[in-house]
Amino acid sequence: MEKQTDIRFVLNDEDVVISNATATRTLLEFLRLDRRLTGTKEGCAEGDCGACTVLVGRLHDGALRYETVNACIRFLASLNGCHIVTVEHLSGPEGRLHPVQQAMVTHHGSQCGFCTPGFVMSLYALWMEHPQPSLTQIETALQGNLCRCTGYEPIIRAAFAVNEYGTPENDYLTREREAITARLQALRQSARIETGPQDDRAILPMDSADLASILQEHAKATIVAGSTDVGLWVTKFMRPISPVVFINHLEDLKQIRLDEDALTLGAGVTYSEAEAAIRDALPHLGEYWDRIAGWQVRNMGTIGGNIANGSPIGDTPPVLIALGAEVTLQDISGTRSMPLEAFFIDYGKQDRAAGEFVSGIRIPRPVPGQIDAAYKISKRRDEDISAVAAGISVIVKDGIITRARIAFGGMAATPKRAASAEQALTGADWSAEAFAAAAATLASDFTPLSDWRASAEYRLLVAGNLLRRFHLEHDEAGGAPVRLAIA
Repeated sequence: MEKQTDIRFVLNDEDVVISNATATRTLLEFLRLDRRLTGTKEGCAEGDCGACTVLVGRLHDGALRYETVNACIRFLASLNGCHIVTVEHLSGPEGRLHPVQQAMVTHHGSQCGFCTPGFVMSLYALWMEHPQPSLTQIETALQGNLCRCTGYEPIIRAAFAVNEYGTPENDYLTREREAITARLQALRQSARIETGPQDDRAILPMDSADLASILQEHAKATIVAGSTDVGLWVTKFMRPISPVVFINHLEDLKQIRLDEDALTLGAGVTYSEAEAAIRDALPHLGEYWDRIAGWQVRNMGTIGGNIANGSPIGDTPPVLIALGAEVTLQDISGTRSMPLEAFFIDYGKQDRAAGEFVSGIRIPRPVPGQIDAAYKISKRRDEDISAVAAGISVIVKDGIITRARIAFGGMAATPKRAASAEQALTGADWSAEAFAAAAATLASDFTPLSDWRASAEYRLLVAGNLLRRFHLEHDEAGGAPVRLAIA
């Protein structure tokens, strides 16, 4: 088989070729140490603070799309065929302050300045997508950026004022978009890429069939999609992960299909890419989706990766299990599917044979009489890990609950259904008493642990209260439903 050994991309306005690129070198290390582009800062090294935010432009279905990413956990080898934009590039050839930078200066959005380049890049991406943003859009764009000095109010004022200093149509990155698209098309991968030494090797397959062939040969390889989890294995735990198979570029794992009965997502679809289809097919997940990490992580992280890593506190498995989702696994011999809850066997153990990988997720659409909800309990509203995550789905006919599916994360070694609570609700009247009785059974379904996120007692109490909350929020018969505002 023909193989390529170089990683090729565009950095600002320069074509870059990296020979013998290692799997675990981060984009941040490359920018700061190799290219001395020190506007991109190193803060947390785990994708939380946003000081390392850059833009990555990539071709998807032939169109060039720019997204914010965390350079501290994005591996350089995963950027083949991309356009990387750092804060130094915003001034363009004229060398003037960019409108976003000028707005930050005028509205006193910077004090110590360490976080400022990251904020500028996030606001820049927002400005290109929404030139007249709402407050909600601004707050969402800044979820993944932390400021300890000025606070967010002057930065929000700056975000509203950017158009006073320029328009996206006259922006340098907009003007050069056609030329960059042509340059990236010329860099499109035409063969499998294998690069780096044996103890830090990076492999980029051509498609999912090639991925299956690679895993047949390297069954213990580390599969990396968004690197929002694996990135920390390297930056925080210094774990050896070679060989690494990068899949974020595989178009056949990025397919989204919305049919009458189901939404099917390829395993490589990111949270951001899935958002529009999720809001269309499963509107109850819209608010929940905004609370998954921050904007940069949603641009990188994939739903397939969130499932495949088997974390008991992953955000998506509980809500997808409640909806009756199925996961599809693929290897060199073909594919097989199973209910998502069956995929999780024990802590750190999933029903995935050597050489298999998660290739897609099928989520049934709601049927008449179905009521769904998703809840996330965490210490912070935004960009925080779950203490408890819950998915609840019931079907009600003539005041009787005919089906109940309830799943929790953070309550056991795996995302798990609440079998006793489901049994208590099935066949019961739609009533506060029925949900109180179901809540009382949770102690027989779960024995949660105490850790730094929450105590076992708190988790059980919260889980029961979420069942009561679900009834209150959807109890049309009892008067006006009670909605808890998230503010």
